[in-house]
Amino acid sequence: MGLKVFCISSTVNWQEIIDRFYGEEETELKKLLLAHSEAVAQKALSVADRHPELKLDRLFLADAAMLHDIGIIECHAPGIYCNGWAPYICHGMIGSRMLTWSGVEHRYARVCARHTGAGLTCDDIVSQHLPLPPVSLLPETLEEQVICYADKFYSKSHPEQEKNIEQAIRSLQKFGDEGVERFKKWVVMFE
Repeated sequence: MGLKVFCISSTVNWQEIIDRFYGEEETELKKLLLAHSEAVAQKALSVADRHPELKLDRLFLADAAMLHDIGIIECHAPGIYCNGWAPYICHGMIGSRMLTWSGVEHRYARVCARHTGAGLTCDDIVSQHLPLPPVSLLPETLEEQVICYADKFYSKSHPEQEKNIEQAIRSLQKFGDEGVERFKKWVVMFE
């Protein structure tokens, strides 16, 4: 798999971390995770390139984007090769725990936890009866926001296809109007 993003030196060994949980062999799930994560990393880095005034941490963006979906391995979504036990909505929190248990710097775990939808508020979690802790899972740092934003352009069912802005907005509508409005603000900031 020709991962092109990382000719720059890495802040964490994301490949080693992924291999620890997914094994070294190339399964369909692992190939999907890597293809999706690379697309998200490329999109996040393109935001950084277009907006040097934001002073985004490029190394962190690249590595965190490669790790943001690591938790899908524990989720149940057979259509994308995920044969785990948890509801898919939990993949961010699961990934956050996996990285924390691995001793990875906390800011990577935060990206995992805060990238679902356009972030989830405590009210979203409670009112929608989501199987998540009743806390705010909104992306706060610019890097968290950029990765969350970039992620909305790529689905795992068609990782090779980049959504346009309208398609990304439609995919967010199931998470509520607040998330759509957050995403629209990011469009203005990051495009």
